[in-house]
Amino acid sequence: MISVRIKRLSPSVPLPRYESDGAAAFDLAAAADMIIDAGKVALIPTGLVIEVPAGMFLGIFARSSTPLKRGLMVANGVGIVDQDYCGPHDEVKIAVLNFTTEAVRVAAGDRIAQGMLLPVTRVVWEETQALRDESRGGFGSTG
Repeated sequence: MISVRIKRLSPSVPLPRYESDGAAAFDLAAAADMIIDAGKVALIPTGLVIEVPAGMFLGIFARSSTPLKRGLMVANGVGIVDQDYCGPHDEVKIAVLNFTTEAVRVAAGDRIAQGMLLPVTRVVWEETQALRDESRGGFGSTG
């Protein structure tokens, strides 16, 4: 386990928590009531500033029940919070897309997404004119 510094922007905001002993990710909840219009993208505030440890990033993923029960999905597929996004007002927000034909109500405290701290691997690009001798066949080639 690692220790991570976190700041609540309001005392009423819950800290992220793992909902079971075997959970791989912690839940992130809405800090405010919101209405997300049909077909629109919105930023749901969490009321949290998280100091991501050096060499890591915070990945924000959909909870499995959020699309099914609410009609919301993480708009950018996976949200990424870098280690240097932790100033006093750098609130973690969850970009969601309402893919339904009706407005969706989110209440403060509703668990919307899940987060996981993951290691960052930095690369140095080595440009070349030749890679492997054979191609796999392109997108969708394995069925």
